[in-house]
Amino acid sequence: MIIELGHFALVLAFALSVVSAIVGFTFRGSSAQVTLFLRHAALLQFLLVGAAFAALVQAFVVSDFSLALAYQHSHSLQPLLYKVTSVWGNHEGSMLLWVLILVLFGAAVAAFGRPLPFDLLALVLAMQGLMVAAFAGFTLFTSNPFMRMVPAPFEGEDLNPVLQDIGLAIHPPLLYMGYVGFSICFSFAIAALISGRIDAAWARWVRPWTLISWTFLTLGIAMGSYWAYYELGWGGWWFWDPVENASFMPWLAGTALLHSAIVMEKRNALKIWTVFLAIITFSLSLLGTFLVRSGILTSVHTFASDPTRGMVILTMLGLFIGGAFTLFAMRANALRAGGLFHPLSREGALVLNNLFLATATGAVLVGTLYPLVLDALTGQAISVGAPFFDLTFSALMVPLLILLPFGPFLAWKRGDLVGIVQRLAGAAALALFCAILVAALSGASISLAPLGLLLGFWVMFGAIAELVEKARFGRLPIGQSFRRLFGLPRTAYSTTLAHFGMGVTVIGIVAASAWEMERVVAMNPGDTQTLAGYTIGFEGLTEEPGPNFAAEHGTFAITAPGGGTRQAIAERRVYVASGQPTTEAAIETYGFSQVYIQLGEVAANGSHVVRLWYKPYVTLIWLGCVLMALAGFISLSYRRMRVAAPTPSRRKTVPAE
Repeated sequence: MIIELGHFALVLAFALSVVSAIVGFTFRGSSAQVTLFLRHAALLQFLLVGAAFAALVQAFVVSDFSLALAYQHSHSLQPLLYKVTSVWGNHEGSMLLWVLILVLFGAAVAAFGRPLPFDLLALVLAMQGLMVAAFAGFTLFTSNPFMRMVPAPFEGEDLNPVLQDIGLAIHPPLLYMGYVGFSICFSFAIAALISGRIDAAWARWVRPWTLISWTFLTLGIAMGSYWAYYELGWGGWWFWDPVENASFMPWLAGTALLHSAIVMEKRNALKIWTVFLAIITFSLSLLGTFLVRSGILTSVHTFASDPTRGMVILTMLGLFIGGAFTLFAMRANALRAGGLFHPLSREGALVLNNLFLATATGAVLVGTLYPLVLDALTGQAISVGAPFFDLTFSALMVPLLILLPFGPFLAWKRGDLVGIVQRLAGAAALALFCAILVAALSGASISLAPLGLLLGFWVMFGAIAELVEKARFGRLPIGQSFRRLFGLPRTAYSTTLAHFGMGVTVIGIVAASAWEMERVVAMNPGDTQTLAGYTIGFEGLTEEPGPNFAAEHGTFAITAPGGGTRQAIAERRVYVASGQPTTEAAIETYGFSQVYIQLGEVAANGSHVVRLWYKPYVTLIWLGCVLMALAGFISLSYRRMRVAAPTPSRRKTVPAE
């Protein structure tokens, strides 16, 4: 009965979203009462979809295998956490999660958007309603998660063993919060194009939603990267997989949108470009949805392989993206370009930032889609791998990172380049010293790695130099400088922390890529190997039963160069329901570096194949991402960012309920 109630709740949400879209677009400017209805409708949609999602979770938790989805993707022996995560570890359930987050953002705009002019708010909520109608309809009519089975099986088929991990509990919801969150920016862009209300206030309204989405997408990508690193047993943190690229492209475009919105808010410039970025960022999110669910890709990340569903998603994608760009083309000539500025200014630096980010997005897009398009048109199968992406993406990112510390020092309208170079000289010297020191301590040979380190330290110390400059250290008494430092707005700290985190990630990428050590050996119990000064001994194998799998534990003793021994356990699992084997790597962290051990197959002579890695400073990759996301949350905690815009006059404000 609960399943049927959940199904009915989703049907009601779909119907309400259709009504909201029709009412919003038809009567958007007639009265504030229309906007009030749309706000209530958005909140009710969230409650209804939330009820539908809760019903689905309940079926998985109690192992109700009369629900076809639970039968196909769950098992009664699964731990409770993985029963819950099984809800979105499949196509149908993940689509319902997508719809849930979509209505969550719509409800958030309805709840916190009362300061918005009611005609603009009506259009935003109408556009959200239209998207809810499309995706809820797709879920109901092509991917219904509430289908029953008669008779009900006694046991389920189990979730894909690779997905039975804590990472699945965190990664998809975070990623969807970013993906779907950009729908608000898209709706604001459509509303602005229809109403003609594109000004600094619009940018100020859009920025918080962009920042929320970008922050969660940063965390989602970082979590997905770390999950692939430790769960798949490949020892890598990024593979330029098309589905990885599908989440990375909206992140790049969203980063450009954040910076462009700043220029629009502060200087009333780049208006057309900012609206374009708001459209393209969510369009890339929709493209990622198509790639994951169309069946044109085969990957551990993909959810579905049904071409029919893929065609439906492609049609939706074409209608939303094509409609948005058609509207943009019709309205672009009527939009005023905004204020002018000198190329050597903060506006100019942010435009240059956008140029590099947009070009990098285009390069990743071409590398991802070109093999698919070529295969569809000619039948010729090719692959575009890491060498292409490493070369093209690095070539675009290096100049961007070199210029990054200069931007915050430039004044609006016109800057003083000579003065900025003088103020950044100390940061450059410190970056050079640290790069040489780390390279020397790592025993680096002649390569480009020290230059990569220099780049990372330059971004880090350049970010700190911004705070030093604002607090006027060295030009005021030390006590007064500290008072200025602690009195800075939170947005100043968030900018510094975001850029500092980027530098940290760059250092992690360079060090792990350049100085990683790997060894593949055959080991018997009692054997030892030495890697990067670490002595790794194979102590033996034990059989350990799991809740829904049988595990073979390989115990290793790791002795660090400075002394001290730790035990690490690498696993090989065979799951009861599917018989599918998986591996669980043993990972020990030393400072920011890690020793990584994978227990492999049994060789012909009875020994085990063991892969050993030493990954210097690899944890800095994810630490930098966490710092960037933390910067986003700090910025959102600033009251001016939460308020987003001053309350307009009473006649343009939705009345209190």
